[in-house]
Amino acid sequence: MALSDAKIKAATVPDGKKQFKLSDGGGLFLQVLKSGKYWRMNYRYAGKQKTLSIGVYPSVTLKEARNKREKAKKLLENNIDPSQQKKKEKRRAITASQAATFEGVARELIKKNKTKWSVTYATNIQSRLERHILPWLGSMPITYIEAPDVLAVIQRAENRGTIEMAHRLKMLCGQIFRYAVATGRVKSDPTRDLQGALSPIVTTHRATITEPKKVGALLRAIQGFEGTLVVKCALQITPYLFVRPGELRHAEWNEFDFDAAEWRIPAEKMKMQVTHIVPLPKQVIAILRELQPQTGSGKYVFPSIRNIHRPMSENTVNASLRRIGYDKSEICAHGFRAMASTMLHEQGWDSDVIERQLAHKEGNAIKGAYNHARHLPERVKLMQHWANYLDELRDGAQVISINRKG
Repeated sequence: MALSDAKIKAATVPDGKKQFKLSDGGGLFLQVLKSGKYWRMNYRYAGKQKTLSIGVYPSVTLKEARNKREKAKKLLENNIDPSQQKKKEKRRAITASQAATFEGVARELIKKNKTKWSVTYATNIQSRLERHILPWLGSMPITYIEAPDVLAVIQRAENRGTIEMAHRLKMLCGQIFRYAVATGRVKSDPTRDLQGALSPIVTTHRATITEPKKVGALLRAIQGFEGTLVVKCALQITPYLFVRPGELRHAEWNEFDFDAAEWRIPAEKMKMQVTHIVPLPKQVIAILRELQPQTGSGKYVFPSIRNIHRPMSENTVNASLRRIGYDKSEICAHGFRAMASTMLHEQGWDSDVIERQLAHKEGNAIKGAYNHARHLPERVKLMQHWANYLDELRDGAQVISINRKG
């Protein structure tokens, strides 16, 4: 007689017995013990009586147990032993689980997002993974990694005093685990349990210089830099254009139009994923023309000294600033953006023009995505004015700030 859910729920082991069975037909039966209720299936294979374990009730319902019985019957029709097939599938699942290492999932995530991320962001992600995470977690099956394992890795950065980096590593690990959850590799993201485990980030502003006399002294020190031509040109151009350091070092010759006096940075290289036009003042064009005979036959304007097929290191400009006597508490490569913003605002230039030239996020997403030439005539004037102003500071001229608005 076929079983019903009501009959299964009501089934209990009688006093004096250890167990009993309820048959559903076709070899399927429920083994009722005091410890629980277990689905089993009796069958014959190669002339021998065998029993297949199907699951535990109620995790495996009556309907599911019957479906598994029918699948087992189909295997038998094809001369396949259901018990051996189950073992094979279990081994295959374990192998697949072990094959899904943290590194494998991380690289899969990077590959999937390669077209969505900017070149700079993707490079930073790759660098953080290879330097700070993969040496310790990379080869581990991702299913085995728990919160303390992740914490031990990211605390290495925290213990070095790089608190912001530790938090970025935690976020990166969280990205990878959430992708693993979405693709069925793990049940949950262990970084969720690290809330409050790291020291909080103390927000600090980028080191910069905005006092005109000190800016002039810095520019004279840059002018006297005695490093390679590639590095010297990058160092000289940085204050003129005040782009993000990653945008400058990834600059490619095919992005420059000297006739139009423009550098068009592709959207995929920009933080905001929008094409950015940088008007080139005559001073920058002169520097680039000086550099062109040396690196113009290659891809990058500022290639690495070790490999011309790669851009120069992200630390090159900052290291050069240290060489000319400025420590990180005084100025950093990113600080030239704050320098330009502060001083141009003080001079009365329109805030919208400055912000657009800084490639900050537009309030209107559609306007930001399509109107990358917004305020371009004003920005051309601004960039040439800024370059002339810096030259005057460098040369020690008596500079009087004039309100440029309007």
